[in-house]
Amino acid sequence: MEFRITVDIFSGRKNPVIEVKGKEATRLYERLRPARALSAKERLPLPESTLGYRGLIIESTGARSLPKTFRFAHGDLVGPRLSHRAADEDLEQYIARHASLRKLGKNFPSQFLKEVERFRECRRKHHPPHWPRREHCKCAPLYEPNWWNDSGQVQYNNNCYNYGCDYRSDTYAQPGLAAGAEYTSLTCGSVRPAAIADCLIDAPTANNRCPKEGHLVALVIWPGGDFHWFRKNRNGYWSQKMGGTPVTNVDNSGNLIPDVRTADRGPYTDFCTFMVVMHGHIKIA
Repeated sequence: MEFRITVDIFSGRKNPVIEVKGKEATRLYERLRPARALSAKERLPLPESTLGYRGLIIESTGARSLPKTFRFAHGDLVGPRLSHRAADEDLEQYIARHASLRKLGKNFPSQFLKEVERFRECRRKHHPPHWPRREHCKCAPLYEPNWWNDSGQVQYNNNCYNYGCDYRSDTYAQPGLAAGAEYTSLTCGSVRPAAIADCLIDAPTANNRCPKEGHLVALVIWPGGDFHWFRKNRNGYWSQKMGGTPVTNVDNSGNLIPDVRTADRGPYTDFCTFMVVMHGHIKIA
């Protein structure tokens, strides 16, 4: 019996993965074992597209009563023919102590647990969006989530930077990598010049307005944790893609995004800048 646990938390960086085998896998199974079915009132949504923690993606081999792939969050097991409460509702506390997470920095386990609690509240208040009218950005990409959300190569191999730039590289693109000037720290002062090296145009005075040419993107930072990019669409609203998750047009509270600066961005608290992507003039990798 083996488990592969992906902590679904980042947008720009690749998510941490924990491999569990042998006796540790047996102990983990006892924590994951479905204890009881969830009632209709207990079945809170697990929104895949939210900034920050989105649950654990668990792939199992040889674990009876569990599907090959499912999600865990706050004690809930969700997957094919699976809507149950786990035997150990505090599995995330166990994951936070795992050596694999400590490799991401001494502060990451505590950041992870803060994100677990934030996501708990996000699940409680998540609701469908309402579409008021906004300005139109004639040069911006259309909001076409189905083009990105294929549950396959496009979705899983293109992150927020790919989506923001409307550029599919299938490489989980990193700012500055194509230009040989990749960012060296997770700060505005490092990621912004890396994006400029990729030929994005810094536009700090854009003030949420659509450019006459190209389209507007916005860079935000989870201090010491990750970077993230938003993209302004032709309808005047912003959308985003968190890592390998589906594209969405709402923020962490389930609201449409008229202005990134006032959106619920979870742990991505540092707003860095607006930038302009000129179509056909950038190269990212």
